[in-house]
Amino acid sequence: MSTTCTALIVPARLSQPVRTETIDASLPTLQNLVEGNIEAITRGDWHAYLYEEGKIINLPPNIRAGHLIRETGLYLTDIFCGTVVFLGQDAHGEETDVPNYLIGLAEELFDARLSA
Repeated sequence: MSTTCTALIVPARLSQPVRTETIDASLPTLQNLVEGNIEAITRGDWHAYLYEEGKIINLPPNIRAGHLIRETGLYLTDIFCGTVVFLGQDAHGEETDVPNYLIGLAEELFDARLSA
């Protein structure tokens, strides 16, 4: 079963814009967006997906995603590499739209208009 959700997509390359996009939040779609097998970072009502071997294969560091994650109050010492996809989650852990406050924070941090 797949779920259609609004995702916040943060590419590692600064030349590529941060964007919101309606996606089919299935495993194949998430793997396609991050270009490989996924790992998740979860905090409260959202989670972020990234390529689990991004550092190993030397993908570029995702400075923007790291900054956004830290600004939510989650302080991880790891470096995030490659594209990072943010989605919301409900009380049962099911995929939902990325929370509006996360979009607003990204707009503020990256000086971008992202509303879907």
